[in-house]
Amino acid sequence: MDLVGAEAWIRDHVEPVGGIQTEHERPWATVLRVPLAGGVAWFKACAPVQAFEPRLTAELFARYPDRVAEVLGYDEERAWLLLGDAGTPIGAFGNPPKTWLVALPLYAELQRGEFAHTFDHLAHGVPDLRVATLPARYDDLLRQDLPLEREEIDRLRAFAPRFEELCGELVAHDVAETVQHDDLHMANVYTEGGKLRVLDWSDASISHPFVSLVVTFRFLEEVTGLPPGDPWFARLRDAYLEPWGHGLDGVFALAMRVGAFAHAIAWLRQRNHLSAMERTEFDRGFRIVLRRAIVQTL
Repeated sequence: MDLVGAEAWIRDHVEPVGGIQTEHERPWATVLRVPLAGGVAWFKACAPVQAFEPRLTAELFARYPDRVAEVLGYDEERAWLLLGDAGTPIGAFGNPPKTWLVALPLYAELQRGEFAHTFDHLAHGVPDLRVATLPARYDDLLRQDLPLEREEIDRLRAFAPRFEELCGELVAHDVAETVQHDDLHMANVYTEGGKLRVLDWSDASISHPFVSLVVTFRFLEEVTGLPPGDPWFARLRDAYLEPWGHGLDGVFALAMRVGAFAHAIAWLRQRNHLSAMERTEFDRGFRIVLRRAIVQTL
């Protein structure tokens, strides 16, 4: 990354009061912390694999300034993004389900509002994971060198015809596809002054909206400790579905089943751009995602 150029660009938008520091550096993005007189700003330089993120974030902030981090500046060509501070991640408070009761309807309203912009997002590089594309992408997943045991891969192969059927069933319900975050967990929802904001749209895609909660529910199990079948999951499902209308519980269950595989498929986008060394670390998380999908073959 061009640090000198990035710092000059940052200073065109804000006035730092101290040294600009690297917060973290990943194969897919570098994040800098920018101290300001009134707090802090965050600069993100996105790798080509997620170059769509700055524009997408800016578009969402323009339409939903109450639920997306403030965009102080962005450069679509260089894939640079400068954000205002959004407060504290809700994970700092233990990922409370009560907070998701508030966050999920707000997020659903954003998704519904983005119907009108779906094709514009696709034209500007937001990944296309619409349900009709998933059977072919599932086949591509099976062609990868997956970090699984042979019997697990065999189970995925055997499930391919049934997965195609499930995708057809989900498409038939005709829920309009839209932007979905695909990393909607406690580290990407922030709170400040009574506002909840969704950050980090780098894993977003255009897909079935309901599959967003695959990740949300996973971390409520793994971090918050809710067991499968806990009543909170039904409450949160209902809160999320409220803006969509009535009678969608069955569609939601189907979307969550398909979504477990769609989420695994989405991981390939970044994985395929990693070096062998980077992929070893990446696969620790990828293996968990794949095995959660395999459960859905039963």
